[in-house]
Formats: sequence, structure tokens, C-alpha cells
Amino acid sequence: SAMIVRFLTKRFIGDYEPNTGDLYSRMVHLDGDHVAVQIQDTPGCIQVQEDCVQVLDSLSRCVKWAEGFLLVYSITDYSSYQSVQPLYQHIRKVHPDARTPIIIVGNKADLLHARQVQAKEGLQLADELGSLFLEISTSEDSQGVCDVFQYLCKEVSKLQHAGSTDRRRSSIIPRPKSPNMQDLKRRFKQALSSKVK
Repeated sequence: SAMIVRFLTKRFIGDYEPNTGDLYSRMVHLDGDHVAVQIQDTPGCIQVQEDCVQVLDSLSRCVKWAEGFLLVYSITDYSSYQSVQPLYQHIRKVHPDARTPIIIVGNKADLLHARQVQAKEGLQLADELGSLFLEISTSEDSQGVCDVFQYLCKEVSKLQHAGSTDRRRSSIIPRPKSPNMQDLKRRFKQALSSKVK
């Protein structure tokens, strides 16, 4: 959630309501073109246990229409790191095409004193899964966050321009409705007012 807000507004707000599966739209400047992208804040699967199956069901609905993925964990929370591989495998079940870009992102790189996941562990996992690995600080590095989203957009764009005949996106797969900017502003105000209290 923090990464999406940072990307969309360049602001960082530390406290968020739990991710609700909201979908956001934005025009991104990509290689000289303006491209419309949609970013979904998916419900996460924090505990890798059997009771996570229901969460994965709702996640599947989000995953079906997507063309690229960021799997984000906190370097200060080892359990979030452990959830990356099961989520990756779940995405690959829904999208068996290995060309679908998935980027693994270690977040909170500014909190080195609380680090539970070493950068080499993130890199090793990404190598095993055949993904790119990046470590960033959403709170301190707005440009790093933008770079992650830009890179993912470029990878998706390359795949689309490759002339793939099996278009995954079809009118059969419903997309969630995108909130308008007023809803996004409302959420910011809620987050700011709860932080002030």
C-alpha cells in the first residue's frame, strides 16, 4: 500500500488501513509514450498456512487480469519474506507463461538496524525463481519506488509488443472498478488524521 501511494502521489504515509484490493489508474510516461496503467493493491497472504487458502481465492481474482507483478516483503519481517515463494507459485499457476514479469522487492531498506532478511537472501530467492530483485526504501526514496513501477511497466510493454497471440486479457475476466481521485484523497486524509491523533 505504501509503495502504491508513494508512486501515485510522491508522498509517504506510514499508517494504512489494511489493503482492500483497491485498483488505481495512472498515466505513466514510458519510452516517450503515455501509457495508462492500472495498479491493484491486492489482499496479501502474510501467514503461510492452510488458513491462507481463502485469501488466495480472493487473490486469484485479482491475479487473473494482471500482466505484471510486484511481490513486496519487508526486510524487517522474515515471515513476509517467507510468503513470497508461495505467492510466486500461486501466480505461476494462474499465469503459467514464464514471460509474465514478476519482480521481488525488499522494502524498508532504511531500517537496517531492524533487518531480519539479508539482501543476499532476497537475491538468492529471486535467482531461484528467475525474477529480478530490488531492495528499496519507500519512506526515503520516492525515485526508487518510481523506478520499480517503471521497470515493471517496461517489461509488460515488451511482452505486449512481442506480438503474443495468446492475449491473457479478455472481456470475460472482469476488472475491479478503479476508485476516483476523491477516494484516494479521502484515504490520505484518514491516514493523516489518525497519525495526528
